[in-house]
Amino acid sequence: MTAETPSTSRTARGSGPRLGFFTRVLDDAPAAERYRLALEQIRTAERLGFDSAWVAQHHFHEHEGGLPSPFVFLAHAAAHTERIVLGTSIVTLPLEEPIRVAEDAAVLALLSGDRFELGVGSGGTPSSFPPFGHDPKERGAIYARHLAQLQSALRGDGLTADGGALYPAAPRLLDTIWQATFSAEGAARIGAAGSGLMLSKSQPHTAGSGVTALADTQRLVIDAYEAALPAGVASRTFASRGLVVVDDEADVAELVRRGIERSLPSARSLGIQVPDGASDEELRILFDLHVGTPEQIIDELSQDHVLTSSTDIVFQSHPVDPPHDVLLRSLELIATRVAPALGWSPAGSDPRTSFAAAFAEESHV
Repeated sequence: MTAETPSTSRTARGSGPRLGFFTRVLDDAPAAERYRLALEQIRTAERLGFDSAWVAQHHFHEHEGGLPSPFVFLAHAAAHTERIVLGTSIVTLPLEEPIRVAEDAAVLALLSGDRFELGVGSGGTPSSFPPFGHDPKERGAIYARHLAQLQSALRGDGLTADGGALYPAAPRLLDTIWQATFSAEGAARIGAAGSGLMLSKSQPHTAGSGVTALADTQRLVIDAYEAALPAGVASRTFASRGLVVVDDEADVAELVRRGIERSLPSARSLGIQVPDGASDEELRILFDLHVGTPEQIIDELSQDHVLTSSTDIVFQSHPVDPPHDVLLRSLELIATRVAPALGWSPAGSDPRTSFAAAFAEESHV
């Protein structure tokens, strides 16, 4: 199969968004099994028609994320997939040698058949910085310096005294870089650079209320990003949401409680105010936990004006992190029921045709 490149995928799809799956590689299993399960999830997402699959980089803290080396894992995933776009969300750039990131990204793009997109950010657990020789208070300055070096290398600038440049050359990766931020100021810098804007479900939010609270806060970030885009550069917005879809409403309460318990520590570390005595429903909304049947989820997410207007809709099961079989079923329900209701259709399909019917027909061939 000829891989559809990220730079043409949205054109081929028309005006619809791309559908992505994001894993933090947090299955309750030893590392080798975690990686096997994550690969099976990505292959399942590809079979179901998802356009992209994303992994996060985390160092040392296995309960926050189980993948310190995303390029190695994605090269493995590329060898076991044919069509799906693979991406990083994110590489913690202050902790990396930027020219080495450019080299790894260039080789991965080549080996994957041009199916790789590079997402970078300044984030990361503060305690991860000292082992790499950095002060977490300096992350912003380090990120800016490393980003400039990364972009220079990808652009093909001379890097050595005798004119040596990045090999293999990968100038197209400049057009697919995504940058993550929580702030309007950061979004303006990202827009001015012409990069894609990567929005996180874990963003602290205060604007608005109810199920649109996160979207209302992120809309301010998007506005700053789009206002700063150079003329002629298209907006690219990556909206991530936590989502687990189930067949039976009886399973919802337990999964929501699981997600709340796993959300509380990170929420407090991010400065999200957790009201005393808040109900599970209030906490579910605060932590952006979308858990329910297809009908419930469609009704809820259709109110999310950021999600429904983004170029990339990316769903993750974290922090619920359900059992593997529940996650695989959730992916199927997302692709066949939820995402089509949000305006998505598989690449190359007629959007007027039911994807559920097409998938059923394919499974009987």
